[in-house]
Amino acid sequence: MKFNIRGENIEVTSAIREYVEKKISKLERYFDSAPISDVHVNLSVYNDEQRIEVTIPMTNLLLRAEVQHIDLYAAVDLAVDKLERQIRKYKTKINRKFKQNGSPKHAFAELEKEARLATEENNESDIEIVRTKRFNLKPMDSEEAILQMDMLGHAFFVFTNDQSGDTNVVYKRRDGKYGLIEPHV
Repeated sequence: MKFNIRGENIEVTSAIREYVEKKISKLERYFDSAPISDVHVNLSVYNDEQRIEVTIPMTNLLLRAEVQHIDLYAAVDLAVDKLERQIRKYKTKINRKFKQNGSPKHAFAELEKEARLATEENNESDIEIVRTKRFNLKPMDSEEAILQMDMLGHAFFVFTNDQSGDTNVVYKRRDGKYGLIEPHV
């Protein structure tokens, strides 16, 4: 792991740096091999509140923790605890998925290897667009758009708002009601 430790309104001393690196490095025990990832740590102090933000981007997983506490060292400990919970939750989810398919005991480690190999082999995006639709955006109000959506039997409908001229989307929510998405400039 490569550490990128920044401080806002606080000087990152060597003692703080060593403590943060030591604590976060303990997360490596959850992996068969040490993850090749940057660890972004942002330490800040506002009104006697110590704040730590830790972000670890990994393949297929983003670990992130944000903690505020009076004591900086306690905040680091709490952030590491949050990250450990996230890893355990993710491992349980992956292992459960593989157990359903009859996978080996170390499914999480194998998933990591597969993801790493897939990334190395395939730098292209896995997203494939299988169908493209084109249509004219007719100016209408949101009520008419909802009626059009219901007539088509779709879950959403894109239209031009007749009052603002902006492109809007209406959609059917899980609770049976409707939502409207408007652009915010």
